[in-house]
Amino acid sequence: MKKTFLLAALFFSGVTLTAQSKDEQMFKEIYKSSLTNSKCYSWLDHLSNKIGSRLSGSDNAQKAVLYTKAQLETLGLDKVYLQEVMVPKWVRGEKETAYIMDNKAKTSVPICALGGSIATSKNGLAAEIIEVQTIAELNTLGDKVKGKIVFFNRPMEQELIETFKSYGGCVDQRYAGAKEAAKFGAVGTIVRSMNLRLDDFPHTGNQSYGDLPESKYIPTAAISTNGAELLSKSLKSNSKLKFYFKQSCKQMEDVLSYNVIGELKGSEHPEKIIVVGGHLDSWDLADGSHDDGAGVVQSMEAVNIFKNLGYKPKNTIRVVLFMNEENGGKGGKKYEEVAQLNKENHIFALESDSGGFTPRGFNFESDDANFKRIEGWKNLFEPYLIHSFTKGHGGSDIDPLTSKKIVKAGLKPDSQRYFDYHHAANDTFDAINKRELELGAATMASLLYLIDQNGIIE
Repeated sequence: MKKTFLLAALFFSGVTLTAQSKDEQMFKEIYKSSLTNSKCYSWLDHLSNKIGSRLSGSDNAQKAVLYTKAQLETLGLDKVYLQEVMVPKWVRGEKETAYIMDNKAKTSVPICALGGSIATSKNGLAAEIIEVQTIAELNTLGDKVKGKIVFFNRPMEQELIETFKSYGGCVDQRYAGAKEAAKFGAVGTIVRSMNLRLDDFPHTGNQSYGDLPESKYIPTAAISTNGAELLSKSLKSNSKLKFYFKQSCKQMEDVLSYNVIGELKGSEHPEKIIVVGGHLDSWDLADGSHDDGAGVVQSMEAVNIFKNLGYKPKNTIRVVLFMNEENGGKGGKKYEEVAQLNKENHIFALESDSGGFTPRGFNFESDDANFKRIEGWKNLFEPYLIHSFTKGHGGSDIDPLTSKKIVKAGLKPDSQRYFDYHHAANDTFDAINKRELELGAATMASLLYLIDQNGIIE
């Protein structure tokens, strides 16, 4: 009796078991292809070591456009093309200098101009400096900061396991600190680097003067975490000390650049589009291997895996290498603009922009029905140590993308070391582990496969 019941149960669940077996086998093939036959590590080697930093509007950004387009053309995709987009061009200029002026002693500290900042005068800027932890604290000081440099020194919270939450908890001082300090007559701002460890690398990043008139702009720079600790300690001993810094950065006119797009046409629903991508630009202090060279080559590798396996997608799969995520987001906005103009139907978008470390899972921007369905696929990922499926931000470049019904996702690698490198001079190719990079590409391709096979609940 028990045996008969078991056979009946297996018979009636046969379709599910067969589908499960098919998916499990496809996962094995995807991970095998990525770990034994991938091109992503060599692509990143070229982007990082042959081209280098790729700030929007730079010659290197254009070299990266041409290189990745050429590589996509070797994969046998149905279509590879460039999408024009106007992007800002900001130039750092000479290497910045800074020192603490405590009585007659001068102590050098590492700084770097924040993206979009204006320069100091040719002779630099020297003034008394006042330390604050938050913009709210700045507001309580008001006119007391007039004629002074404001030093924002709120560190990332160490106790948070999700390091991107630590970043989100203090990045406002970098982005809006100069704008807010200028309102009270400050002459400059120095911001503690967004970094969880103590080291001598200043971390750049974008800042905005908002709607301030240009006459109110003040120079702003990031200071390394070691430098911030020293400056804070020095201020406690002598609140009247001065700080000096010099930078020669400049905002230029916008220039023409491109998103790079490759396409596998869908065999059943070519009108339904799945996007996978990362951003091609990087900050100028290093080659941006983690941010976001890794995401670029992982996205390219995802379609390369499908070609290697002879997989013909049901829906159209597009790899999009976005330009200008770091200081404007113009690439993502242009892609959405063209998608709306062409009345395109995007059902899913996946972004990798959190580094090339070991993958742990995904963040999803989704309604409850689709999220519950995707959670049901976790057992397929668990043998590959992918376990974290959470609701959260998908990515900056896919954020503008809208459609009648769309699910967005962001690859979530282990982030504990990410902010050691983020926007700093040590974000270089030697910080990348080949196997971890390839595991990320395989994990992305696996999710794309499941979405392609099952669609979304519309």
